[in-house]
Amino acid sequence: MTHTTAASQSGHADGHAAPDPATGPRVHLDNGGRAPWHPLARQAFLQALDDGWADPRRLHTEGRRAARLLDGAREAVAAELGARTEEVRFTASHTTALHLGVLAATAARRRAGGDVVVGAVERAAVLHAATTAAARHGGTRRTVTAGADGRVDAASFAAAVAAPGVALAALQQANGEVGTRQPVADAHEAARGAGVPLLVDAGAAVGHDPTPESWDLLAADPADWGAPAGVGVLAARQRVRLLPPEPEDPDPWSPGGVSVPAAFAAAVALQAVAADRVEEDARRRALVDRVRAEVARIPDVEVVGHPDDRLPHVATFSFLYVDGEALVTELDRAGVAVGSGSACTASTLEPSHVLAAMGVLTHGNVRIALDRSTTGDDVDRLLAVLPGAVARVRDALGVTGL
Repeated sequence: MTHTTAASQSGHADGHAAPDPATGPRVHLDNGGRAPWHPLARQAFLQALDDGWADPRRLHTEGRRAARLLDGAREAVAAELGARTEEVRFTASHTTALHLGVLAATAARRRAGGDVVVGAVERAAVLHAATTAAARHGGTRRTVTAGADGRVDAASFAAAVAAPGVALAALQQANGEVGTRQPVADAHEAARGAGVPLLVDAGAAVGHDPTPESWDLLAADPADWGAPAGVGVLAARQRVRLLPPEPEDPDPWSPGGVSVPAAFAAAVALQAVAADRVEEDARRRALVDRVRAEVARIPDVEVVGHPDDRLPHVATFSFLYVDGEALVTELDRAGVAVGSGSACTASTLEPSHVLAAMGVLTHGNVRIALDRSTTGDDVDRLLAVLPGAVARVRDALGVTGL
């Protein structure tokens, strides 16, 4: 990715004005759930195209070679997640992993009840799967509210899990929209005490934050840590009983088979990002802290999410008297790509259910997720063009000076 330079932000040394941002190098800050490929992921993918193109279920030499790559990928991912190799499954996508995890775990415990406990700020895939799973087994989806910082209350979650008739509980490791970490350890302790398995959606956190030990099922998203899209990860402890909801298939977790090159690249990328995660945490956290502080200076803005206990690379803020879609478009014209609202429901143009659950501004929202290749110059570019973009949108809406 081509980045801006300091000169493009502050002008040239000879006093001439900086280039028009609309014609300068573009900056991409919408990396949540679909980050640029890690260089080693690309290298691994190309290698696997040569060595792992065959069907890994076949017994010939080419098939066995592909199977070895797939087995190695599962082993590598399991090691990074703190799981056993046999506990890790590859799926077609992160959404598929979440759907299968919720449906399979609930179906396996239908005699215990049909209720599914979720946090109000879970991603849409979890909420929808929980509603479907509960309906199939005569239960309901029990939603635990979140505070203004985006954190689900641990005591309320524990009380919901302890109620009779609960088949499954689900709580994200951290929210990918506002960055807030969740009380996963407390939730898991409560769930184990009630004999209820806990599904942890770690899609926004793996590769960026330490993976928790407290989970019964865990879903992860390789595309979020710089691997190819088209593959997901679902891990389940051996003590957890699952009943796959799909028709019978040799691979019930990825019917028809998984992409060996994508799975192999996902494993290599995960090992690579884990190797320097601590350094990347500090670097990107400093950039996000700067963004949060500078954005707070813009009039009528709300910077959301927990101020400290959050992911290192995510920042979200909402502007009063601003339309989010118009602001994203205005920033795009200025050469800066950002997200708005919920990444998993952005195409619906509906207000973010996460922000609504937090009771904060749901309109005029900007969400950024910094990639490992994001530089300080990229952040400078955002901060340079954002105030003007907000002012232009407000002016177009006739709300300047309110």
